[in-house]
Amino acid sequence: MAEQRHQDWDPRAKDVQQNQIRAYDDMRQTCPVAWSDYQQWTLFRHADVMRVLEDHDTFSNAVSAHLSVPNGMDPPEHTPYRKTIEPYFAPEPMARFEPQCRDVARRLVNDLQKNQPVDVVNALSRPFALKIQCAFMGWPDSLHQPLAEWVMKNHRATLAADRAAMAEVAEEFDGYIRDLLDSRRQAGEQAPDDVTTQLMQEQVNGTPMTDGELVSLLRNWTVGELATISASISILTNYLAHYPALLNDLKAAPEQLSDAIDEILRMDAPLISNRRITTRDVEIGGRHIPAGEKITLLWASANRDEDTFGDPDNFCPHQNAPKNLLYGAGIHICPGAPLARLELRIFMEELLKQITGIEVVGSDAPQRAMFPTGGFNYLPLQFLGSDPKTF
Repeated sequence: MAEQRHQDWDPRAKDVQQNQIRAYDDMRQTCPVAWSDYQQWTLFRHADVMRVLEDHDTFSNAVSAHLSVPNGMDPPEHTPYRKTIEPYFAPEPMARFEPQCRDVARRLVNDLQKNQPVDVVNALSRPFALKIQCAFMGWPDSLHQPLAEWVMKNHRATLAADRAAMAEVAEEFDGYIRDLLDSRRQAGEQAPDDVTTQLMQEQVNGTPMTDGELVSLLRNWTVGELATISASISILTNYLAHYPALLNDLKAAPEQLSDAIDEILRMDAPLISNRRITTRDVEIGGRHIPAGEKITLLWASANRDEDTFGDPDNFCPHQNAPKNLLYGAGIHICPGAPLARLELRIFMEELLKQITGIEVVGSDAPQRAMFPTGGFNYLPLQFLGSDPKTF
């Protein structure tokens, strides 16, 4: 950067991290296009975020110095990779996966201790995210524990902004992926016919993907899935604990779950932000942003913009759905959205079948996750229902 700039805010300040939602609500009113050394430019308003999403020529996705397939690519490079992966989330494969997804969810809820305080993060959200991702990818159960430990190491490294540790955990994860690829090659025709094996057989522009591309693609899928699905489960259960009437409505009409889930996650984002980089000088919200600078799109703020949604905390699924940026918008809208929606709907269906309510536990305070993660790191709740193990 050629010049020293005045910091408009500190995204890592204690008061921001303690309540990201309220901090972002405040910034949206007082400084909707803000500079910080940590994030460079941050956009808080829905209209500004939409402008970026709809102009991929000016706002490039090629932010990372590392290969990122396809998240960190722009057209025309991005297009063939996107076309390759979209069929994996089409209605037919989603329908095939649904019974397995339901089995994972049901088993986890069956094992949930009812009528006593539990930490939702350790008991439900993280285990479900791990098990369901491994199930979808066709990965062995033996990966559950290493990946669970990896998630915690990655979280600590990210929180500490320790670049050396972050590089080390990234290399560790890539090692898991390379081992999976090697084992399938060694198995030859005996390799399991799963998503991972199928991806290894895909071609982009007439050429098989390299191991580097496969590792990047699978890393992006998995890291994103583990973080957002886990955060979503904690957000959803916390919300229903505070709104028991809605919980009862959804128990009575589970067909409304999909819309309700999207709306709850609009108000309380599981994925806080994404990044872009400017390809030319541009003005947004009265601020001049030079070419080559990073922009943080703050989903957690844009999806609560009063100019778009009115009172951001009003639960209005059908009214708010057309503007909801839970899965992004434009050419980079999340390709895995059908899978995430399926997993969350099935999980909540199975949970609501087995409980009569959720209560907030008064003694221990929940611990919110810190940027760049949404949801909770610790969430004590009590799930009400008949559980033979407690009698």
